[in-house]
Amino acid sequence: MIRPLLRCPLAHSQPALWTLRNMLRTQQSQYSTVRAQENPLPKRPRTFDSTSHRNKPAALPLHLAPKAPSAKATTPTRDWNKKNLIGLTLDSIQETIKGIPGVKSYTAAQIFRFLYQRGVTSIDDMLNIPTSVKDELKEHYTIDYGRVVTDHVSPSDGTRKLLVGFEDPKALVESVFIPMNGPRGTQCISSQVGCSLACTFCHTGTQKLLRNLTAGEIVGQYMIPAKDYGDLPLVKNAQRNVNNIVFMGQGEPLYNWRNVKQAIEILTHKDGIAMPKSKITVSTSGVAPGLAKLAELGGIGLAISLHATNDKLRDEIVPINKTFPIKVLMEACDQYAQAMQTCNRDSQRITFEYVMLKDVNDSFQEARDLANLLKNIPSHVNLIPFNPWPGSQYVSSPRDHIVGFSRIVEGLGVPTTIRWPRGLDVMGACGQLRTSYENQDRKRASTA
Repeated sequence: MIRPLLRCPLAHSQPALWTLRNMLRTQQSQYSTVRAQENPLPKRPRTFDSTSHRNKPAALPLHLAPKAPSAKATTPTRDWNKKNLIGLTLDSIQETIKGIPGVKSYTAAQIFRFLYQRGVTSIDDMLNIPTSVKDELKEHYTIDYGRVVTDHVSPSDGTRKLLVGFEDPKALVESVFIPMNGPRGTQCISSQVGCSLACTFCHTGTQKLLRNLTAGEIVGQYMIPAKDYGDLPLVKNAQRNVNNIVFMGQGEPLYNWRNVKQAIEILTHKDGIAMPKSKITVSTSGVAPGLAKLAELGGIGLAISLHATNDKLRDEIVPINKTFPIKVLMEACDQYAQAMQTCNRDSQRITFEYVMLKDVNDSFQEARDLANLLKNIPSHVNLIPFNPWPGSQYVSSPRDHIVGFSRIVEGLGVPTTIRWPRGLDVMGACGQLRTSYENQDRKRASTA
């Protein structure tokens, strides 16, 4: 029998084996480097593709199945003659109860935690609050998240679109939960009923502005899915199912800043919902003066709906550009980025949203202009294929063209992601939100 290993002088020398192994690894690494230099591969853009096996859940969790959500059962019933506790900050609650007999210095904090950490839907469920305090609260206050008017879940990707109503029968807004990794996902929240900005590619822009949402109506859009998906009561260090919040629904958040700010304070308060600031993003169509106000909160993400690289085109598709042109907006973005230098890394980077409209803003020259416009700002570009809606005049750029556009932008040093559509089959994709119940009522009236 031949035993070559026994005759090899290295067989009994462990250090020698390590030396030989390291030599082979070094040669392999050098060879790979030379091959890469001789045949460089094109840089692949970072994309989020809803058709990718990595992003499509193998099976929808039970709470995301079309018949599973039970928001109507869990949503509190509102007594409209009483004020809503949801939307009150800790300071507001302290001011509200200070004259009630039996109130202790810590009672307001207890109520605050019951509302936002325990997720109670009845004042009677605040078990360790004195009865006298609860009786006084029940006489003047209620707990209300809003009523779920319609509830649609996409059978293809699990996107859930809620139509939420409030006291005024016309005050209806759409709010969307977008599952990203299994049961966890992002809640897209509205800040106004309708919108005044009339961006030509956005369905919400065809709906006139009715009014601003209150802080309670904004927070309620988070509470409904959080309650449904088991995030409430909050469990310390537990992974949340609703783990991101984006103000990218109906309306311009910076034109309802007082209520949006109050909602964010509740969402991020350590004794409240305690959502990390890095998990919240506010999107604006370009209200340049409002960026400084957002910066004061320190750590909230910023997204800019850019969609064009020159004022002539942006005046047409994003009319607010006539008030705050690109140069003014970019200066405000630069100041915002500087103010965020002491915050987390995600907040320092500004997301620029760019909808891809065929033969309108999608030329490869515009890709180069986009990279040049953002080269001095810590930024990330989200390319969004146009999502059609009834009566829209635009068509989305072809898939291959979008990929080519993204490679140019990223090749010039600006990180780029393609946000392929989610929720198209329930009209819940980006740019498709509109109070659809209003249209249904009109159809019923016309056929009556």
